[in-house]
Amino acid sequence: MKVELGDLSAFVAVARAGGFREAARATDSSASGLSEAVRRLETRLGVRLLNRTTRSVVPTEAGRSLLLRLDPVLSEIDNALDVVNGFRDKPTGTLRLNVSMSAARLVLPSIVPRFLAAYPEIRLEVVADETFVDVLAAGCDAGIRYEERLEQDMIAVPIGPRVQRMAAAASPAFLARCGALEHPRDLPLGACIRARFASGAMIHWQFERDGEAITIEPNGQLLVQVGAALDLALDAAVQGLGVIYLFEDWLTPYFERGLLQPVLQLWWPQFSGPFLYYPGHRLVPAPLRAFVDFIRNEGQVATDSSHK
Repeated sequence: MKVELGDLSAFVAVARAGGFREAARATDSSASGLSEAVRRLETRLGVRLLNRTTRSVVPTEAGRSLLLRLDPVLSEIDNALDVVNGFRDKPTGTLRLNVSMSAARLVLPSIVPRFLAAYPEIRLEVVADETFVDVLAAGCDAGIRYEERLEQDMIAVPIGPRVQRMAAAASPAFLARCGALEHPRDLPLGACIRARFASGAMIHWQFERDGEAITIEPNGQLLVQVGAALDLALDAAVQGLGVIYLFEDWLTPYFERGLLQPVLQLWWPQFSGPFLYYPGHRLVPAPLRAFVDFIRNEGQVATDSSHK
């Protein structure tokens, strides 16, 4: 039975995207061309692979079984062909990153514009996600996470600042009402703005000083999920609702503008910076290889500069 590789690729694209129009946008092709390719494949196999309605396109049981086998095979074929990209003066293709919110806010803004300027034929797609994800299953080439959240059997490359701190802050008006806070136990727990991960796990506040480590479990009125709702938490802190606990780099612009003031600064704990990670058991796509080389060179430049 002769089956065209292009028809198999079309089926996988439509099944992944959940529709012909969505797949056409993702693959820079036409919906009608993809539809014809899938029909041709179904005819040659003698079985329906996709159930089509006006609202959705969903794989049948046969389609799911085929997709499960084809997905990794076609990914490896794409990666193998992409090796040729390494022989170009400028690699081309799409790089897909799954990153934490903090990486999207604090790490990538200083890297992405210069990287894309250096590689004008590379397209970058960034998904900000606080959940634990399999980057390949999520359709991404690599992820950015902190060390304790890295997936196993991954290559990890340092990216961004190598040392960061968590910080506590509150508005001048709130601190004028609350009074001096000299020890973590002085925190008014009922006026601490809380946050939790998408998994439901609460974020406890960690403080350290001179070998003493203290964990605080805030119990304030406002609880937000890590993500876009952090902007609400920051606005609430600025308006005097209470104390907020967040990355120091995230809070620094608010300190500089006088909207927030540091709280318990001598107790802020530090931790290692994030990593770019990707599977080590597959060929590295040229756009990802270019990005890895770029951030490694950036890190070397930063190290050299710090030694001067």
